[in-house]
Order: sequence, then structure tokens, then C-alpha cells
Amino acid sequence: MRPSPTSANSRDQHERGASAECKETMTESPRLTSRQRTAQDILGPDKDPHLAEDNPFEAMMARFDHAAELLELDPGMYQVLRMPEKQVIVSVPIERDNGQIEVFTGYRVIHNTSRGPGKGGIRFDTRVTLDEVKALAAWMTWKCGVVNIPFGGAKGGVVCDPTTLSVHELERITRRFTAALLDTLGPESDIPAPDVNTNERVMAWIMDTFSMHQRHPVTAVVTGKPVEMGGSIGRREATGRGCMIATRDALKLLGLPLRGTKLAVQGFGNVGSTAALLLEGEGLTVVAASDVSGAIYNPNGIYVDDAIAWVREHRYLEGYPGAEAIPPDQLFTLDVDVLLPAATENAITRKNAGDIQAKVICEGANGPTTAGADRILEENGVFVIPDILANAGGVTVSYFEWAQDRMGYFWSEDMVNDRLEGIITHAFNDVSGVAKRYKVNMRVAAYMLAIERVAAVHRLRGLYA
Repeated sequence: MRPSPTSANSRDQHERGASAECKETMTESPRLTSRQRTAQDILGPDKDPHLAEDNPFEAMMARFDHAAELLELDPGMYQVLRMPEKQVIVSVPIERDNGQIEVFTGYRVIHNTSRGPGKGGIRFDTRVTLDEVKALAAWMTWKCGVVNIPFGGAKGGVVCDPTTLSVHELERITRRFTAALLDTLGPESDIPAPDVNTNERVMAWIMDTFSMHQRHPVTAVVTGKPVEMGGSIGRREATGRGCMIATRDALKLLGLPLRGTKLAVQGFGNVGSTAALLLEGEGLTVVAASDVSGAIYNPNGIYVDDAIAWVREHRYLEGYPGAEAIPPDQLFTLDVDVLLPAATENAITRKNAGDIQAKVICEGANGPTTAGADRILEENGVFVIPDILANAGGVTVSYFEWAQDRMGYFWSEDMVNDRLEGIITHAFNDVSGVAKRYKVNMRVAAYMLAIERVAAVHRLRGLYA
């Protein structure tokens, strides 16, 4: 096994922006003039294509329906939890740098706020649809329920291609989209966060726009913003760290060792690279990784900090000298112990689920496994840590950030990480306990736990007529 680098220097380099998603020093897009920095310079290119198999909302609801049936959920409560509370569609007109007017479409869905304000990211992508946003909002409801934090679920997005936009155009879209949602957003009602093709800078624009309309700073209106303006230390690494904690807990539950366990990571952006680095530090050997440029493989192990440094300089994993290039689809079928899909939805489908050799799948992305693939993985004995548990580290530290903003007192990084570990491990044990009690897999157990927690609050609050 290759040694695991844990030097302070490598950790410092990682914290300064190891992933391509969060870089701000990227080369300029050839589509625009040399004077224009593109949105991709800020946001990064790590965006894997959807491998569409099912409607994302109906795929999510298939899991919900199964869990609700096992819980013998009341038909009326079933209807309440199935439907989003609010679906907003807005037009986002902006003036392009060339003086032309262009109108984009934006969405914001609030799925459920019984346990607290809506919480969920905003994504900028050409493939954003209302069904996708509805599914992601519902996932946020269940995710917050699983880790038992006082948020409901929300999600949003604008249909646009950030790679064709200058930074000024991206800012105009962000501010106009925020202005259109002023009646929805707020620390007590709906709190955005970064998602696909958005990051700290975009959150800063949202916070500033909202604050200007309120006539005073409202730092708690968003999370995932820069530390300098009320962001939390540890937020950028939180989702990947949560994946590490959940994977470590799963290996312990299954009686598998950490040292020498082989890991493949699909998606080498912020989540994937952070999880890979931290799991390497726990003793796992990272043998494969991929991004939009392709996949790399070294059966003896890849030095993760070296791969991160390569991406920082070259933007992509392509050409990385410490491993051989392989077809991206081959990463899923490698002889590894742990597979960590950390790109976008529908990466594991009926088509490739039967060929997966990993014993454990940790879902770093939202919805990387389709409902159709679930049964195949279960029949093959693959232990799946579902997305609403595995990647809940991000929303957990977002909760920490929101709480710190509201009380005006900020925690140390050690405190953030220790409290995150406590919440993820406790949630993992809760889910595995439900799985054992009902003799179901971890995904069904996670949904059952979350649904029951949300339903319990609805029963206590009653129905406002």
C-alpha cells in the first residue's frame, strides 16, 4: 500500500482550494475575449453528465412510498409529506456584456418546513428542471431529518450555462434571481447554500442583495459563504468529511479494516477530493478517480494530494502522471472495496449496477443511484450508505454556520469537526438500528427514520385550517 501523506503542508494546500470546483485562478474561456473572466474561472468545471434513467422526483418518491408503506403512514399524512409546500418559477432577465437582453428561468422549491426553515442549495446548469429541483428539495427534507437538525428541505436553480457567462453576467443573474425571491428567502424561512456550479462568491452576492433590501446585514440568509463575512470554518470540507465519517462507520459495522481497503472515487471536485484525502488519511488506498476529463487508475494507489495539486494546476485529472487513463465507465466495475460516487445524479443505473464489485458504496452526490439499481445492489449484497446520510455533512455544518451567525459567536475548526463527527456517527447508528429492527437496507431505513421524524412534528403541530 502506498503511504498516506498527512503533512501540514499537504493539508494547508488542500484547505487553500484543492478542488477544481472552487478555484478562482483558472484559464479563460476561449469563447470570450481575453479581457473577460468567465464564470467557470470562479465556479470550476467538475460537472459530470446526467445518465438519465428515471424522472428524479418520481425516483425519490419510489423510495418515499416504500418507506411510508412500511411505516403504515396515515393516508392524509402521506399526502402532506409527498407534496412540496411551495414551487416558485421566476424569469431572470439580465443585460449581457454585449448589450443584449437575455431571459433565464429560475426555480425555487420549498418541500417542507415543519421542523424549521427550508434549507437547500442553488445550482446553475442547463439541465435544471422543476422535477429535478422538487426531488432535490425533498431529499433535503429527509436529509435534515436523518441527522436531526432543525431545517426543512428546499432547492433552487437557474437554467443557464455558466461556462458561457462572464463573471459580471453571472453576478447579474444571481442578484436578479435573489431579488425575485425576496418574499421567500430569509433566515427564518428559506436559506440557500452552494450547489452545482455555485460557490462562496455566489453566496456572497445573494447575501449582499438580500441585505441591501433589508437595509442591514443579514449574514444568516445563506450558508457556505466566505469565512470573512460570517461563513463557518470547515464548511467547504464538510460534505467530504461527512462521507469519510460514514464510510469509516460502515467499515467498522461490517468488520472490514481501514488500512489497505481500496477506494474508487467518481467525481474529483470538492466533495470527492476531500473525501479521498481524508479516507487516505484513515488508511484507505485510493486506486481510482475521475472527473469530466476522464478516469485514472493505479492499482498500487494514487497519492491524493499529488492528484489535487495536479488538478489545481491543470484543471482536470487528464494527463496525471501517477496513474493510467481508463474509460470513465470502467471505474464503477473495478475490483475495489469502497466506491464513492461524488458527481451528479443517476451515475449508477440498471445498466451498470450488476457489474459493481465494491462491498460498500458511499453516496457523496445527491441521487447517484437510481431506484432501478437499488434492488440489484441489494441482491448482490452491496452495503449502500444512502445520500441523505452519507453527504449530510454539508447541511450539518451549514446548520452550524447558521447558528453561529445568529448568535454572533464563531467556533474553532476542531469544535466544528468534532460536533460534525458526533452528529454523523449518531445518525449512522440510528439508521443502522432501524435497518436491523425492520430488516431493511440502509436507504429504506434512512427514509423511514426521516419520514417518522418529520411526521411526528406534523402530528404535534396539527393542521392549520
